[in-house]
Amino acid sequence: MNSSRTVLDVLVKNHPGVMSHVCGLFSRRAFNVEAILCLPLSGGEQSRIWLLVNEDERLEQMIRQMRKLQDVLDVRMKPDAEPTFASLGQVMGG
Repeated sequence: MNSSRTVLDVLVKNHPGVMSHVCGLFSRRAFNVEAILCLPLSGGEQSRIWLLVNEDERLEQMIRQMRKLQDVLDVRMKPDAEPTFASLGQVMGG
């Protein structure tokens, strides 16, 4: 497996259970999520989830599957955001 990582930027509806649906999709396919950052957007009706994941041949399929989830509004790859997780890890003592 390729060890390079990327960030998935996922725009979702903000209500209970959405994170469970997104993470459940990864879990059912044995696709590991290395880190998660989730914050509500202004107004509170939507949230942005950043998922740090390993890049491999299954990633494009995972993105297609996420886009099919009812509460997912958009999914984009954001490889330049990985340093954000490294900075947060330092702040949190990781």
